[in-house]
Amino acid sequence: MHDIHCHILPGVDDGAQTMADSLAMLQAALRAGVSAITCTPHVRDPYFDGIEDYKRDFRAYEAFAQESASWLAKKGLPPVPVTMGFEVNVRKLEELGLDWLPRLCTERSRDLLLELSVGASPSRYDDYERLVFRLQGEGYHIIVAHPERYRAIQQDLGLAEELVNMGCDLQASADFIEGGRLGREKKPARELFRRGLYTHIASDAHNPHHYDLLARAAKKYGKRLPRHVWD
Repeated sequence: MHDIHCHILPGVDDGAQTMADSLAMLQAALRAGVSAITCTPHVRDPYFDGIEDYKRDFRAYEAFAQESASWLAKKGLPPVPVTMGFEVNVRKLEELGLDWLPRLCTERSRDLLLELSVGASPSRYDDYERLVFRLQGEGYHIIVAHPERYRAIQQDLGLAEELVNMGCDLQASADFIEGGRLGREKKPARELFRRGLYTHIASDAHNPHHYDLLARAAKKYGKRLPRHVWD
């Protein structure tokens, strides 16, 4: 199982704060059945404000990749491939400008993990669709992070269907299994799964417990996902 969205890098956002925290999350990820990890620190205020934060995040990534490989080797465990990406907030992307896109997509791919605004009105989704169309025109593949969290989609699941029809992937964050980060995600997530709109389940892990939730979500809903992305 490839975890495409997690906050496992130490000291860069509201996820792991120390390398010990990161390794505890890695251990929990292994228990959950994770075999590959894409690290996705936040690109949004107050955690990311430009090139110095970008360099900081990459230093944290390089340190974690080295430390995790060493930890796994000492335990006699097989290596876990680790790649770098970002969770890119749509407002921050608009502020930074599209020239930043090559830096923010997932390493060795043209995938962009895009976070929409939680409280955006349905009318704002017209702007999002125009942005997605522009990004696709630049050759990027859009993965929309945790659509079950967005108020407009909770009210109208047709907005999620429109994103899928445009060619976006939708990624469920595993904490929906307990109601979600904001407490209202379980019902819309279940309906999005019922409609077959998700492509990914990810941990969106900020601590080890979130990997326990990933294991539960994977067991219950993993068979509803395309096998080529789930394996």
